[in-house]
Amino acid sequence: MKRKVLSAFLIAAMTLSMAACGSGSGDSGSSGGDSAPAADEAEDTDDAEPAGDADSGELITVGYAQVGAESDWRTANTESFKSTFTEENGYKLIFDDAQQKQENQIKAIRSFIQQEVDYIVVAPVVETGWETVLEEAKEAGIPVILSDRMMEVSDDSLFEAWVGGNFVQEGETCGDWLAEYLEEQGRGDEEINMVTIQGTIGASAQVGRTEGMANKLEEHSNWKMLEMQSGEFTQAKGQEVMESFLKSYDDIDVVICENDNEAFGAIDAIKAAGKSCGPDGDIIVVSFDSVKAAFESMIAGDLNATFECNPLHGPRVAEIIQKLEAGETVDKIQYVDESYFDTSMDLESILEERAY
Repeated sequence: MKRKVLSAFLIAAMTLSMAACGSGSGDSGSSGGDSAPAADEAEDTDDAEPAGDADSGELITVGYAQVGAESDWRTANTESFKSTFTEENGYKLIFDDAQQKQENQIKAIRSFIQQEVDYIVVAPVVETGWETVLEEAKEAGIPVILSDRMMEVSDDSLFEAWVGGNFVQEGETCGDWLAEYLEEQGRGDEEINMVTIQGTIGASAQVGRTEGMANKLEEHSNWKMLEMQSGEFTQAKGQEVMESFLKSYDDIDVVICENDNEAFGAIDAIKAAGKSCGPDGDIIVVSFDSVKAAFESMIAGDLNATFECNPLHGPRVAEIIQKLEAGETVDKIQYVDESYFDTSMDLESILEERAY
């Protein structure tokens, strides 16, 4: 097998770079983070000793089957992999954009197997329907690592590890924040009508965030979920769904958007309907991911809060690969650290330090 063990120097460099994958103000997924991450700088891999030997052609080949480019978060996630898995760092990256179609990802994985890559990384479109192709990868002796979204399989030996956010906890953090916010507004006992613009149905982030928020709904009898529809994690679909909600209901108090891009679309729809949103508006709008544009939306007074889903998975996946190269065992589930941000914070200062 044409691979080399990572030196102690590179391990140290990767460890330092993991600040990009979790420098929130509390524990992983903490609902108590009330300040900016200390530093969300992009990982610096230029000074790291290569994992393979570029001069001799001994590169570690990694095939990455990405969901698509449906959001700002996904773009940042892709860039994290492309900047980490470079020839200078001892890797050859074969990247595939599935355009949000599972069948495209399955084709990509089979192509990676045919090309005899060393590792396969997948950010699965949905959770189910993967066992057959993962069995093929296992038979070929190619380790599979999952990024961002989980796969539901009967045999968890079909993948080595998963890296991503705790989506259920993200949803619960959102619910806890909302309860505290409403209390501060003197609306703690008021009947609150909500709608949810869900992500792609069946995706781990959609499943987890919906579940987490549902857990909090059960704790508040005065909260009423009017309707939920998928916005497919896109701004255009988010706007379309919000337009439909506004036609159906004239008393919406809260809009929960399962990613930032959906929130941008929802905000456009709310304004087009002659209503307002944000801290001083008619409708409370919250979202997930915490990309830079979400901070700009909060600063503009349109978005109330955003709940972080850290997209910088590249260094963490590289660290897993190097441990596997060294014959070490790795944790099956690896959460990245996350926080939340709202308009009570110094958002402009936080934004200056954001890597995504």
